[in-house]
Amino acid sequence: MTKILKDEDLVGSALMAVAIDALESAFLARAGNRLISPPRHHVSFPDRGDLVFTVGGILGEKPLAGFRVYETFDGVEHSQIVAVWSADDARLKGIVVGERLGNLRTGAIGGLAIRHLSAPDARTVGILGSGAQARTQLAAAAAVRKLDRARVYSRDAKNRAAFAAEMQHVLGIEVEPAGSASEAVDDADIVICATTSRMPVIHARDLKPGVHVNTVGPKTHQGYELGLDIADVAAVIATDSPEQTRAYASPFFLTGSGNERRMADLADIIAGKAAGRGSPEDTTLFCSVGLAGTEVVVASAILDML
Repeated sequence: MTKILKDEDLVGSALMAVAIDALESAFLARAGNRLISPPRHHVSFPDRGDLVFTVGGILGEKPLAGFRVYETFDGVEHSQIVAVWSADDARLKGIVVGERLGNLRTGAIGGLAIRHLSAPDARTVGILGSGAQARTQLAAAAAVRKLDRARVYSRDAKNRAAFAAEMQHVLGIEVEPAGSASEAVDDADIVICATTSRMPVIHARDLKPGVHVNTVGPKTHQGYELGLDIADVAAVIATDSPEQTRAYASPFFLTGSGNERRMADLADIIAGKAAGRGSPEDTTLFCSVGLAGTEVVVASAILDML
């Protein structure tokens, strides 16, 4: 019988570790040309929005195939569907409906970047944004680094206070609200930028040498949340999908700066085919854009677990 999971089934701190480990294998498969991950595909419904499809999977001993579809329609409720097939026997392993899987997947990719690009002794995090992506990114950071403290800033004081209280309880580390973006990232070893801002909220001057930065929010010429000078000072710039950075309707935010030519595939860094952090003083930057096929891999791991 095909399993159908919903958001209420995807609870518990163990899921993040499962997702990160599944994606570690997926990124190694990508480096070995065994991950199927074409850029996402949009189907437009004029005056309403789009259905957006990401299709992909993984080859090898236990091949998987599947898709994710989400919508951009106006409305209070937004949901996604992920379907997973076993590619060697055509068995539909399961379907996952809701928003949590997508947030978990994106957080886990951010966790992989932190695992492979941040300083091994990183202990402090600065978070910009207090929504679902900020929560899963911080949870992923805590899964791969032994954190002591985090500071969070978002425009709404109530939201950042609620975030701090919730994540301190969930993670068992000190999490405190900050009064400004610069205060949140001051002296942080890891910076997570997960805002909806289309104007830079931090610049290189706000960051200490040796910091690792994950950017999850807007990243096109139409708007971007990080100052371009952060890319200028970064010794390493990585992304999960170079193909996707070239497939946006509006050019990727680094296009034309010269820094896009330095951008490495995170999969190659994980596999040792490209250089990662070279010294404690290196600033590193990870641009999360969404790697197709990874939702399928995470969904499969969770379906096997539950």
